[in-house]
Amino acid sequence: MDIHFYKYQGTGNDFIILDNQDNAYSSLTTDQVRFLCSRRVGIGADGLMLLNKHELYDYQMVYYSVNGGEGHMCGNGGRCLIKYLFDKGIKKTIYRFWASDGLHEAEVDMQGLVRLKMRDVAKATGLKDHFILDTGTPNYVQFVQDLNKTDVTEEGKRIRYSEDFAEEGINVNFVESLDNHRIAVRTYERGLEGEALSCGTGVTAAALVSAHHVNGFNEVVAETRGGRLSVEFELLEDQQYRNIWLCGPAELVFKGEMNLEDDKIARLWDQAANKIAV
Repeated sequence: MDIHFYKYQGTGNDFIILDNQDNAYSSLTTDQVRFLCSRRVGIGADGLMLLNKHELYDYQMVYYSVNGGEGHMCGNGGRCLIKYLFDKGIKKTIYRFWASDGLHEAEVDMQGLVRLKMRDVAKATGLKDHFILDTGTPNYVQFVQDLNKTDVTEEGKRIRYSEDFAEEGINVNFVESLDNHRIAVRTYERGLEGEALSCGTGVTAAALVSAHHVNGFNEVVAETRGGRLSVEFELLEDQQYRNIWLCGPAELVFKGEMNLEDDKIARLWDQAANKIAV
């Protein structure tokens, strides 16, 4: 199978995009997705997305984690998918697409930044020193005093594989408050099973529970290792979050062609397993 791919990144979170509107890539296997996402033997990415047609909306986004399995909603991935359409010359005031957690809207502003509307959040559960909330993907948010001294990989892995979360998995976000409207966020991401330079659903979750809790419009700026994102939302009196928008840059890294042959993939995986970590 010959594939034509586009690699995009949003604040360091990078993705392979395959335009599947003609169903050319609908038969991709788990091994093929893992191969493409491998930074040693493939293209290299945090995940892969198929851009499909949808009978009711403009498009459908199907997201695969780096481990090859179909994943939940990816905020930065959704923003990159919209920037791909914009760069292809498909200009809309509002883009509408279907993802694993339902309908999303997005827009590209005059500076080329992508604003993606996330799902509403009806509840943020506070438990001891952390919060749990679903922003399209389950997220665990823990506040720390010094983010740079936090062992994100080891502590994130411990929480993600704890008895409470091992089966379904959860993103683990460590957050340091910088001021009333700014936070710093580092995320251990399930599926990736390591620290991501940025995580859109994680930043969204962190921003919601970091807000100064003024009813009405709120905006929180999040500094990640991959760059800056902002989250705009409306807080209702009953502590529900509505009109949530994840905003930030998304850019083309490169594009190309690649041949996917199962025997070639098997050979490279075998070599890699004996020589390098993939």
